[in-house]
Amino acid sequence: MAFRSQAATILILLGASFSDAQDLTFPVRHDHLHKGGSGTLTFTQDNVSWEEPKKPGHSRTWMYAEIQRLELAPDHVRILTYEDARWQLGRDREYRFDDLPKDLAARVHPFLTVRLDQRYLAHLADPSVTPVWEVPAKLLLGRSGSNGTLNVTADQIVFDAGMSGESRTWKFSDVTNVNSSDPFELTISTIEGENRVQLKAPLAEDRYQALWRTIAQFHGLKVFESAVVHEHPVP
Repeated sequence: MAFRSQAATILILLGASFSDAQDLTFPVRHDHLHKGGSGTLTFTQDNVSWEEPKKPGHSRTWMYAEIQRLELAPDHVRILTYEDARWQLGRDREYRFDDLPKDLAARVHPFLTVRLDQRYLAHLADPSVTPVWEVPAKLLLGRSGSNGTLNVTADQIVFDAGMSGESRTWKFSDVTNVNSSDPFELTISTIEGENRVQLKAPLAEDRYQALWRTIAQFHGLKVFESAVVHEHPVP
């Protein structure tokens, strides 16, 4: 019985591995100036590719190393490249895709998490997280914001705005700094800049310091217990 159980476990793990190795292909729309175009967006082990049958000249393939930023949200995928957009005075060219299948974000998120570094921008809430602590909060977005819950796990910060708002998932390794000017505010710095979060319940000082220390250690900074957190921002 023990042998059968071990064999079954091995088969499950192998099945998960093979599944993870499969390419992910979805029908989407390329949102561009002339009404957009329909095609397929494919995520492989090495690259992301776009195929637009009616306009083959619009098709592209980007190796992950050639992607400056990749933003994934439930309703869009945005890829910022290192290509020059001549009509925009050399500005880096951006590709945006919408009309996504409902399951695209959920399936692609774990796929990209292990293949891209901080250049992957997860504008969604990782549904698999187990919070160490959580607090009701509002993510500030320009002049407005999204209400939801801020969850802190063993290795991520997740803002979950539910179905109607803008969510975020930040791995500790992708956060350059966290800062708090008062117990009802938390600023999370990433490659996108500062993400300001209003907290609807006070953040205990020991929780904030523990979070700051963990982020600092992810960036190789040695932190001593006697360190004053606010005087030692992560470089």
